Amino acid sequence: MSARSSRGGSQAVNSQAIAPNAAAEAPRPARARWREFCALALRFWVGETRRRAWTLTGLVALCIALQLGAQLSINEWNRKFFDALASKNVEALSWATILLPALVAFSGLAISGTLVARMTLQMRWREWLTEKLAGWWLEDQRYYRLEIAAAEQTSPEYRISKDVQLAVEPLVEFAVGFLTALATALAFVGVLWTVGGALELNLFGARLVLPGYLGFAAVVYAPIAGGLAYFAGRPLVPAVAQKNEAEAQFLAELTRLKENAESIALIRGDADELSSVLQNYRRVVAAWIRQIHRNGVIATVQSANGALTPLIPLVLVAPKYLSGALTLGAVMQLTAAFVSVQIAFNWFIDNSVRVAEWMASANRVDELAEALESLDVAVIMEEKEFIDFGVSDDDTIHLEDLAVAHRNGRIVIAGANVVIPTGEKLLVSGPSGTGKSTLIRALAGLWPWGSGRILLPKDAHIAFVPQKPYVPLGTLRQAMLYSISDKEITDDMIEGAMRRCGLGYLVKHLDEEQRWDQMLSGGERQRTAFVRLLLERPQIIIMDEATSALDEESQVSMLRLFNEDLAGATVISVGHRVGMEDFHDKKLVLERRAAGAHITSRKLQKSLWHLFDDAAPY
Repeated sequence: MSARSSRGGSQAVNSQAIAPNAAAEAPRPARARWREFCALALRFWVGETRRRAWTLTGLVALCIALQLGAQLSINEWNRKFFDALASKNVEALSWATILLPALVAFSGLAISGTLVARMTLQMRWREWLTEKLAGWWLEDQRYYRLEIAAAEQTSPEYRISKDVQLAVEPLVEFAVGFLTALATALAFVGVLWTVGGALELNLFGARLVLPGYLGFAAVVYAPIAGGLAYFAGRPLVPAVAQKNEAEAQFLAELTRLKENAESIALIRGDADELSSVLQNYRRVVAAWIRQIHRNGVIATVQSANGALTPLIPLVLVAPKYLSGALTLGAVMQLTAAFVSVQIAFNWFIDNSVRVAEWMASANRVDELAEALESLDVAVIMEEKEFIDFGVSDDDTIHLEDLAVAHRNGRIVIAGANVVIPTGEKLLVSGPSGTGKSTLIRALAGLWPWGSGRILLPKDAHIAFVPQKPYVPLGTLRQAMLYSISDKEITDDMIEGAMRRCGLGYLVKHLDEEQRWDQMLSGGERQRTAFVRLLLERPQIIIMDEATSALDEESQVSMLRLFNEDLAGATVISVGHRVGMEDFHDKKLVLERRAAGAHITSRKLQKSLWHLFDDAAPY
């Protein structure tokens, strides 16, 4: 499967379908990012949304045609009005005055229609692309794997929420502007050619005739002004890109600060964080200053062009007006037509800044798309292998010659062979840094880097319980039922699970919408995760320090669930705290070695205290 065909697919590419050395067979060519962005974004016109896309596009084109018709009508009105004014024709002036409101209303409706159609197209296109990228990012844990495998792709949320907008909306405006400018230029060059006629000159006794000279002058002048604007604005593209990247990094720094506010406050890291934030913002200021300087150069070109444009046609038509070949109305019509042609041809001048901003945002969106695409086709892995995930034929979990690697290729855990029967409670332990959390992430399917095989029971329902359980926005009921979508859960079931997990005092708040992620303590969040387990009843439970925020008595109460309510579930957990072994059947110990941690296993015996404690009421 090619990189192109995988983009935006609904399913991740099976890593096993790609040879380990596939990415190393040939160097990947550099991407022309704005073209790659367009290739992705223009699928709006060929997919399921093509009918809506083409309908809106046709509506925009119709409004542009009506707008051009209004401009030509007003241009013709100028000639008739000023001719009537010059000849003091009261009747003609009256008719022109009566006609003007209708022309203005027609022009206003055409412009309004173009605006509404354009903005609707922008909104629908952005909606489609946002859904495409957000779905791609959130599907198959790419949001998680992207942080590991492509950490340089900072702020994917900013690229989806803001850069998509900055890449889509200007592109529609550019397309509308280009079509409008082209149609306007062709129409008013025709006016200059026909109304302006030919210019006759006597040079050294020779008679020289220049047909359509005003149209020729407009066509010659516009590229000169446009060329100057292009070369003045060209350095703006990298300046805008650097500014946007600096802004994104600054936002990421502030987000990181907010997410770690408690840890920073506890260790009094305010001064260091302020220094880091200000250093990041100085990069933003420097990037803005570079862009401001380029904007100043462009403004100079724009100012000079704005001053010259209305004067040039007056100078060119003055000889014919003085000779009587042109009326005052024709002069005003030709001047307005010349200005309209210049406005049309100077479209790049007026939009050079936005073109630069668009290219910078399009580049950032394509960088995200490339990173997501690379995850799918395993480009990031270079020559490294993948863990093979399969289905066991005996309803047990098998680790066969499993080696777990860091994303840079360093082996974290060497070849392991472990069989975990159904219902077994397995405790994973070992010194810090030996790869315990990495191992359980591999078991959960979140860590594909390494080799060997992981075989899981067919259609097994797996629940992963992290150290800091996620609490979504919304009501407390939504927090308790988060990720549980395929079961009918009654209020009695929710209340019973909450009371069983020590959260009975929160039952009365079930339907209250609060920032529960901030209101619940670390221990309460971990109890919430156990409530979900009781409601979900998974076949396999994988936990990473899931009781670390609980006191010893609360930990015992939660771990009893695995011997009682969840006795049939297979449990694989990481933990160091005293008393954990009493609730597990076997222990896997990771021993640090130079070639990767080695796994040994031993059967656990429940302590005498645990046997008595099990018999005690709770």
